[in-house]
Amino acid sequence: MKFEKIIYVLMSTVIISLLILISNFLPISSSSTDKGKSVTKIYYADNISKAHQRVIDSFNKKYFGQIEVKAINLPFEKFSTNERKELLARYLRNKSDRIDLFAVDLIWVPRFAKWCIPLDRYFSKKQQEEFIKPALSSCYYDDSLMALPLYIDVALMFYRSDELKKLPNYTKIKEKLNSSITWEEFIELHKQTKSTTNPFFTFQADDYEGLICIFVEIMSSLGKPLVVNDSLQLHTKEAKKALKFLVDLVNLYHISPKEVINFKENHSYGYFLNNNGIFVRGWPSFLSLDNKAIEKKRELLKYIDKAATPYFDGKIPSSVFGGWNLMVSKYSTKIPETIKLIEFLMSEEAQKIMYEEGSYLPTRESIYKDSFYIAQNSDLVFYKNLFERGVHRPFLKNYTYISDVLSYYINLAIKQKIGVDEALETASEIIFSKSIVIK
Repeated sequence: MKFEKIIYVLMSTVIISLLILISNFLPISSSSTDKGKSVTKIYYADNISKAHQRVIDSFNKKYFGQIEVKAINLPFEKFSTNERKELLARYLRNKSDRIDLFAVDLIWVPRFAKWCIPLDRYFSKKQQEEFIKPALSSCYYDDSLMALPLYIDVALMFYRSDELKKLPNYTKIKEKLNSSITWEEFIELHKQTKSTTNPFFTFQADDYEGLICIFVEIMSSLGKPLVVNDSLQLHTKEAKKALKFLVDLVNLYHISPKEVINFKENHSYGYFLNNNGIFVRGWPSFLSLDNKAIEKKRELLKYIDKAATPYFDGKIPSSVFGGWNLMVSKYSTKIPETIKLIEFLMSEEAQKIMYEEGSYLPTRESIYKDSFYIAQNSDLVFYKNLFERGVHRPFLKNYTYISDVLSYYINLAIKQKIGVDEALETASEIIFSKSIVIK
């Protein structure tokens, strides 16, 4: 474990060094066109999908000869959310002005606030109210608007309708999925498919942020948030039941294959599609044109349907929120131009492109109220209904540290290398003492 950690640190350092080295050959602020006009170049770091690139191209066309966006691509297939977090943090610690705008997992806003400028002076209260509340609420830190929501995510399940249709009671199963199935019903449904070799429920249980998402979701369904009044709730019966349930999904009920202990999103999607899986937990961008797994299995799209994640009978239906927000580096020397880019990215035009080409859920309220657009994109009704049961991970300055520690011990418990009680107790002690975990 220590050797793997050392290798990870070295690789991250090399990547950071390369980014900085490359950026040193880039012009700091502007270049000259043939006509002698100054063109301000903005550097924007994100997972640059085809949808992102189309929006960037539209912006560059609109501001041709004035502003040009240069994309720094940090693709999800190469960098996990945790790795992106560390790359950006290390870069900003260098106080470099090479990155002007960057995207963060919405839960990172408190972590990155110290390196960014408040946006209140650029976006009025009226403008802020144009965004849906679940997305906008993630953009504040210490009562200041520190980010704006590029897109929002909400956890759900995708399933193969053709596989479920093989069961004699498919109509009733479909009704349950449409009304939100309970975990108890889900376990019973698995029993009906035991004659097949298809993996039943694929989820992401690697040691990373995605594992915390499902843990938070299950705790919330049991009626206990992960954090209450800045206090971790890891010694509660709900925390123990949530972790035991994740362990049991793999090792007792055998609903999920053991391979999930090594899965992040992209790995889980590929496994689900390549092995004719029945259910996979994921995010709306599973259906994106940039999903490499889907690209190779496009013929299966006609069989893939959506459902809310399960919840415990008699408890609270919950789906954890995700999404990515935009933040402006306080070291940027091109803030006015960067604000123009944010305004463009927040426009209805850009948000519709992002949704239509990348399945990135819009954050502007007006889009969900546009009856004509909704009629053409009925899936937005499904997602808007999911927002009603949405729960956020805790917005704490040290959340990323809590997540890093907790995901490590939850993953160990699912691997059955340690028990449930030991995992939660050890994680709690380490977080409280602010110790460093060598993975």
